[in-house]
Amino acid sequence: MHITVQREKLSTAVSHVMKAVSTRTTMPILTGIKVKADEEGLTLTASDSDISIEVHIPVEEADEWGVTVHQPGSVVLTARIFGEIVRKLPHEEIQLEADERLMVTIRSGQSEFTINGMNADEFPQLMQLEEEKVLSIPSDLLKTLIKQTVFAVSTSEMRPILTGIMWSLEQGQLTFVSTDSHRLASRKAAVECSPDLHFHNVVVPGKSCNELVKILDDNQDPVDIVVGDNQIMVRANHILFYSRLLEGAYPDTSRIIPQGSKTELVVNSKDFLHSIERASLLSREGKSNVVRLSTMDGESIEISSNAPEIGKVVELVRPQSLSGEELKISFNAKYMIDALRSMENAEIKVSFTGSMSPFVLKPTEHDWILHLILPVRTY
Repeated sequence: MHITVQREKLSTAVSHVMKAVSTRTTMPILTGIKVKADEEGLTLTASDSDISIEVHIPVEEADEWGVTVHQPGSVVLTARIFGEIVRKLPHEEIQLEADERLMVTIRSGQSEFTINGMNADEFPQLMQLEEEKVLSIPSDLLKTLIKQTVFAVSTSEMRPILTGIMWSLEQGQLTFVSTDSHRLASRKAAVECSPDLHFHNVVVPGKSCNELVKILDDNQDPVDIVVGDNQIMVRANHILFYSRLLEGAYPDTSRIIPQGSKTELVVNSKDFLHSIERASLLSREGKSNVVRLSTMDGESIEISSNAPEIGKVVELVRPQSLSGEELKISFNAKYMIDALRSMENAEIKVSFTGSMSPFVLKPTEHDWILHLILPVRTY
């Protein structure tokens, strides 16, 4: 194998695939990046047990040179060393040459490295997913759907299925749901697709979703989603991102969302967020991080917290509107802060059905986003 490649393109490709390099494995080959050159360009691949990432650098794209393949071939290079070398090479062009003994020479400017490669035939093949059912959505929309739900996945392995986001598609509506059994985040989006395209109970690990967000661009370029039996593939520009799916049935979360309300308030989301953040300055010093909300005189609400060993804080907030029964409720401040930060809306409506029942947060202008939080018993 012998290639000349643009350093910036190679550096970007390496940084993307590094996200899938296995750090703890009994297979040494998985600590490496597979580098394959053919007539179409250069392809870099990395994989662990959960995710696989493949990045292609074409020979030329939009009249811009990417790579010249002098001799096709493939080799696996230790990811950590290869990544460091590429990042620190001085020249805009890099030459990479591998001989039959898998000794790899990397040249750039006056620098030359010779490192040991591994046999590319030992690198696991990526599964080929059937692509009859492909969903295409804008890159920034997929990124938003993940960001507005991934924070609510469970970090506990007691119920592994809850450590992922459940993706479903029904009648042109894509829905992402996450819950750790103390809170729930749901985000919906209308997408253009064929009427017979649908899937349910596709649970993508939260870790995979976080890595996918780092790769996706903040633009409206289309991203293809292909769902397999135990894998999902996301194709964005020259990147293929594979993730395994979590096994098991995701719980029916629709049953826990209250249909009515006894107390409702509409608040400015920024003001409300800042008041919760101030109240949590004291509560988080204790172990519970509990904040209390009380309705006052039908016109304002009181946000308070109390840490016996430090002190207490009380703040009055005047909502845009307040209706229904009087209420005193306690909740985990972090859950409320996470939910409010994920919403990009000026006003939100909070609906309560009692001091010990789950309550719901929604934007006032649409119903695409829903957050549910379980209260905390403090008496």
